[in-house]
Amino acid sequence: MSTATVRLDGQVVLVTGGGRGIGRGIAAAFLTTGATVVICGRNKPEDLPTHDSQTVDFVACDVRDAAAVSAMVEEIVKRYGRLDVLVNNAGGSPSAAAATASPRFSERIIALNLLAPLHCSQAAYKVMEGQAEGGSIINIASVSGVRPSPQSVAYGAAKAGLLNMTTSLAQEWGPKVRVNAIIVGLIATDLAASEFYGDTEGLARIAAALPARRMGKPEDVAGACLFLASPLAAYVSGAQLEVHGGGEPPAFLDLAKK
Repeated sequence: MSTATVRLDGQVVLVTGGGRGIGRGIAAAFLTTGATVVICGRNKPEDLPTHDSQTVDFVACDVRDAAAVSAMVEEIVKRYGRLDVLVNNAGGSPSAAAATASPRFSERIIALNLLAPLHCSQAAYKVMEGQAEGGSIINIASVSGVRPSPQSVAYGAAKAGLLNMTTSLAQEWGPKVRVNAIIVGLIATDLAASEFYGDTEGLARIAAALPARRMGKPEDVAGACLFLASPLAAYVSGAQLEVHGGGEPPAFLDLAKK
């Protein structure tokens, strides 16, 4: 979808973790719609996403802290008077063997990938349900939440919980607030490449195995976010949109050939 087909003039969008990777691509895409875009993170990035003469706003926040999240949303409403779209993008996890991962590590991963989106959603709902137009919440989930996730067990479990949270909140908060999730596949960001995908040859092998014959890009996820936030998705809530280029081929196919 061309970003030119979506206009969100006058709307206010919050993208958590919008300073880098997928979140940065999402924030930049929303700028093209005419929306006011706010990103948050623990530290302000060196450069902020821009489009033409527009630049995103930044609010410092650790989204694992419910009180800090409430204060952030209050600050956004104080500055702009409303909040129309929340994209719960902040998340991730380094690789960790389940047998040796510390309790503190697992708790922090679950807090970031499951509890933080819940905190942000609750704070956003308090604003959105009082607006005539309601609002839209988009949760960035992962294929790790719908298939085994070895070496990232806490992350996969948290993302599975995020999908359940999506459908549950859609039931509770309709019709004023729509809640949807994007199940993101293999995306070629610098962080993901260094952590999971190996060298250039490794990336090429993965890309060749996907039906789309390429890795995903942040822009691919951003386009799905624009659709879900727009009037085009006015009757879409509780959905789980898969953005993974056709999905990963099952391993048994290769095993059967040997």
